[in-house]
Amino acid sequence: MARPEAILLSDDELDRYARQLVLPQFGGLGQQRLKAARVAVVGAGGIGAAVIPALAGAGVGALTIIDGDRVSLANLHRQPLYRSAEVGMAKARLASDFVLARNPHVAVQAVTERVTADNAAGLLSGHHLTIDGTDNFATRLVVSDACVGGGMPLLSAAAQQFQGQVAIFTGQPCYRCFVGDAFDADDCDTCAELGVLGATVGAVGNLAALMAIRWLAGMADDRGALHLFDAAALDWRRVRLLSDPACRSCASRPS
Repeated sequence: MARPEAILLSDDELDRYARQLVLPQFGGLGQQRLKAARVAVVGAGGIGAAVIPALAGAGVGALTIIDGDRVSLANLHRQPLYRSAEVGMAKARLASDFVLARNPHVAVQAVTERVTADNAAGLLSGHHLTIDGTDNFATRLVVSDACVGGGMPLLSAAAQQFQGQVAIFTGQPCYRCFVGDAFDADDCDTCAELGVLGATVGAVGNLAALMAIRWLAGMADDRGALHLFDAAALDWRRVRLLSDPACRSCASRPS
């Protein structure tokens, strides 16, 4: 990342970000750090629909939005980035257009392909943080393995039914330590089978955005903790994550 103190903010940016610039925990240096950051968002669905506007509004310098899916009618109850008239259109392109309209100071790239084991490392390389909001374990593990292999931080967020979880991984432990190897297959249940409340996804996605901003702005280090949300009980819990000494992704790498 470029030296944040060397990055200048325009008068428009000073006005645009005024409400967060006055926060003593954030300030000008936090804003400069955000502007210097390049973030990849994998999945422009429910989680992404909360993360992308929040990061664009906060002033992250560059966003890469990766999603090979198209908008369906069933998406609209939890993905407020999209409208009924946009059903059938590519999510990554629509989300990119939203970012450009929301904040012209954010450089945005749309990638309209699915993340696979063959392309993950190339797509994610060069970013200061990857945020995974995909809805299946197989893709999440591919993203995690690529981040571990490339030494890149990963923020993983997911929600199903009334449950949500968010965590930042930076080597050991990794996401594979948390879920194991049993979920590499593509046939694991998603929210299409299990269901989810739109507001639950929004709450989890906004926590993911907040954690990303805290991390990128140097406000806090949230590594090593899994944040769990129970929407039915309106309860948040935080538990410590442990490394798996037999993990085939991160066990041979330094923590």
